[in-house]
Formats: sequence, C-alpha cells, structure tokens
Amino acid sequence: AAPRAVGKARKDRAPLERDLPERRAGIGEDGKIASITSRERFDAHKLIEEFMIQANVCAAETLEAKKVPPIYRVHEEPSEEKIAQLGTVLGSIGLKWTKGEKVTGRRFNKLLEEANGSENEHMIHEMVLRTQSQARYSPETLGHFGLNLQRYAHFTSPIRRYADLIVHRQLIRALGLGPDGLTDQEMVRLEEISEHITMTERRSMAAERDATDRYLAHFMAEHVGATFAGRIAGVNRAGLFVRLNDTGADGFIPAARISGEYWMHDEAYGALVGADSGQRYEMGMPVEVKLLEVAPIQGGLLFSIETPPRPRRRDLKPPSRNGGRGPRKGNGSKRGGPPPGVRLSKKKSGSGKTKGQASYGKNKKKKKR
Repeated sequence: AAPRAVGKARKDRAPLERDLPERRAGIGEDGKIASITSRERFDAHKLIEEFMIQANVCAAETLEAKKVPPIYRVHEEPSEEKIAQLGTVLGSIGLKWTKGEKVTGRRFNKLLEEANGSENEHMIHEMVLRTQSQARYSPETLGHFGLNLQRYAHFTSPIRRYADLIVHRQLIRALGLGPDGLTDQEMVRLEEISEHITMTERRSMAAERDATDRYLAHFMAEHVGATFAGRIAGVNRAGLFVRLNDTGADGFIPAARISGEYWMHDEAYGALVGADSGQRYEMGMPVEVKLLEVAPIQGGLLFSIETPPRPRRRDLKPPSRNGGRGPRKGNGSKRGGPPPGVRLSKKKSGSGKTKGQASYGKNKKKKKR
C-alpha cells in the first residue's frame, strides 16, 4: 500500500523525470580496472528515494512552523534564454514548444515521452538536461523545480553532506532537543554558509567526475586503436565530445582533425557544419569512433571520427563563417582551440606533412590567479 501511495503522490506532483545512469568501476585482484558498468536502479531504490524526499520536505516544514529559517535546497526553473534555444531546436525537428508556454516538469516529461524511440531521443534528453539550472543552497525558499516542491531541505545524509548537518542542528534548536543546536551567531550567517556549502559541493562533484574519468581512461588504455559506438554528447567550436555506449566514457574529437574542411559551430542547433559542403555533425547523433590516445592521469580520451556527417539541411540557415564561431584549420587557435587539458602539437608524419597530435596537460605552465 505504501509504495502505491507514494507512487501516486509522485505522479500527481509530476517531478522532472531524469534517470541518469551511474557508472561503477570494478577493480580486479591485480588492482587494475576490470570492468565499467552502470548501477542498476530497482523499484526498491526508487521507493527509498521517495521516502527520503518526503523526509526532506518534512524537515523544511517543521523548521518553518517553529520560525527557524532552514537552509533550503533550491533548484530554480530554466532561464528564458535556455528555453528559447530549446524551442528553436525543437522547431527544426518537427516538435513544438509554444513561446510563452508555462515551464513545468510535467511539460518536460511530455517532451521526453514524445522523443522516446525517435532518432532525436538522445539529443532531446541531453538538451533537456542542459536546459536545467544548477541546484544550490539558500536561506530563501525559492522552490525546487526538478522535484516540483516549494519547500525542500537536505536532511537525510548528515554523514555525507554538511548541508544536512546544518539542518539537523537547526532542528535541535527548534525542537529544544539539547545543547548542540545552531547558535545565534551561526543563524545570522545562513546566507554565507549556504554559499560556502554550495561551492564545496560543486567542488566535490567535480572531483568525483574526475576520478571516474581517470578510472575509465585506465580501463580504455588497453584498447587504443579499437573502434567504439557512441553518441555526440556535446559540441563546441573546438570539436565534438563523444560518449561511448558501453562504458559511458567521454572523449574528444578536435574539429581540425575531422577533415580538411573548415567546420563552423552552429551554437543554436548544437552542430558543427562544414563551410563548403554544409554537412553536419549534430548533438545526439550516433557515431563510430576510433580511440587514438589515452591520458590516464588527466582522464582524457582522444578519438577520430569514423562516421560520415549528415547531409546539408536546406531548411536551416548556415552559421556565419566570419562570425568567430568556427575553429581554424590545422592547429588550434584562440577562436577554436581544444578544451582544457588537451593541447594540439605538431608532429611530422612519415610523408613529411604535419598533423595534429594531442597531448594532455604536458609541459603546461600554470597561470597565477
């Protein structure tokens, strides 16, 4: 009965449905990475998560009732600029997002359902994710868009998150449970504390991602020269970011190494467009890539593209070649260099011609900040 009741309440609330896979590295007896898998999520996991959400809501409401302002977990709705960009891309693939339409989790869920099973499914999932604002902590009750909740405070993981510990100490103070409650001096510093724990959370999340990337790079180091199936997960003027289907590993393809053509960044539609041919590499596009180089310490993978681009789209205006959005040919430039941690150097090939070769963070001087 409890699972059904919680499930019905969740359905009525209509939070944004984002089921992102979590990668796990399996380490063998020799200390090497033996496997990369995705963690399975069962109905029991989802039930526990929903109970935790309800406990977080209860903690916030209890503190409000006792006139003790909590530190809220805030997730603001997407900006108008991001929604406008999403609407532009959807219009180009036959889907509609009416200008001025109310932005809700339910509306995003409807869009994801429409995209399921289509050739644009992965692109739309990626774009919906990138449309969202970053969550943060605040003493102001600004709501949680993703969960569709007005009051939400992290309470259920005090051994892992400092924000939860603050809420526990606030509850001790509000309910008179002992001497360990938040002090008057700390209560007046809630905004400062919120900003600090937001910063440290983002820093720890970045560290976790970096560690996972290093595990993946060590695992992939034994497969240099092999080809893999993946999808274009990101596009910028420097090149393409590809995520492999099997492992979820992310790698980079410099635009200068795709072909001899000048590739322009079509930011509005998430694509690289050939200046002469008009052919396109688009976000979400399935591709085959070859692994060229691995930098295990930095967690970097360098690919070459094996899949031809899609044909020119006559219904879309091409990006301006002189608009400063496209990378130059050859070695990177200020307008279109590789991403942080990847440096293209010149190396003589057997024919005497030069070609770009990636090196990851080698001999890189640190700038003082």
